[in-house]
Amino acid sequence: MNKNIPVMILAGGFGTRLREETEFKPKPMVQIGGKPILWHIMKIYSHYGFSKFIVCLGYKGSYIKDYFKHFHLQGVDVTVDTKTGRMVSHQQNDEDWEVTLVETGQNCFTGGRVARAAKYVDSDTFMLTYGDGLSDVNITKLLEFHNSHGKLATLTGAKNPFRFGNLKLDGQKVDEFVEKKDFGDSWINGGFFVLNKEFLKYLSTDSKCVLEKQPLSLAAKDGNLMVYKHAGFWQCMDTLRDHESLQKLWKIGAPWKVWDYVDQDKMSFPSPRIDLGSLLKTE
Repeated sequence: MNKNIPVMILAGGFGTRLREETEFKPKPMVQIGGKPILWHIMKIYSHYGFSKFIVCLGYKGSYIKDYFKHFHLQGVDVTVDTKTGRMVSHQQNDEDWEVTLVETGQNCFTGGRVARAAKYVDSDTFMLTYGDGLSDVNITKLLEFHNSHGKLATLTGAKNPFRFGNLKLDGQKVDEFVEKKDFGDSWINGGFFVLNKEFLKYLSTDSKCVLEKQPLSLAAKDGNLMVYKHAGFWQCMDTLRDHESLQKLWKIGAPWKVWDYVDQDKMSFPSPRIDLGSLLKTE
């Protein structure tokens, strides 16, 4: 069952290109529609039955710990006895999640973070994604694809917005990662990974281990890295402009808000290939 497969979320980076928001809080806690982007990511997975999360902390990790420490109080009425400090909640929070918060080091890169948090993975397969990316990818179909090919790793390929490196593909197999080249039918690493636990052999707990470099490159060289092509909505929150576009998308329907769609295949939302430039010009 999906609820037994943990979802690991990378939430420890400095978010330097979003400094206006991240000077006082980590990037995964930057809000969209009044909720941290981390919450949005967890809601996507929760919609597909995933309820166990492993959050890799680093920069200002205490901010994320405080958020989940008081999570049960969000959206509920409470009565507080000011003399004793006793607090009574009058409702329960809607989310039934188990969240493990792992201190993976402030200056650790992505591969090291995954390796350091892996001790909390108690299943043969686990999910992994970035704490700043949103998509309407169907996680159930992604997992089915991963289970069908028998390789160690699957990443979700998103259509290339031309500011990221490309994936060089052989059908659905990743051959290598290359820097910002247009192959015509271009795809990038959009996160939303499915990994077999054996994939951890490519990683090291060394703080300099970068998931997107040697580990994924070696997996690709060994024929162990596949791509699930997702031509629908995908957007990361890398810059202030990205944040503004996601805020505006939230107001008009938020294509990643799969938990509110009865039939995801019949969503009445504009084309997922949204012209974000035009969107930012609108008021």
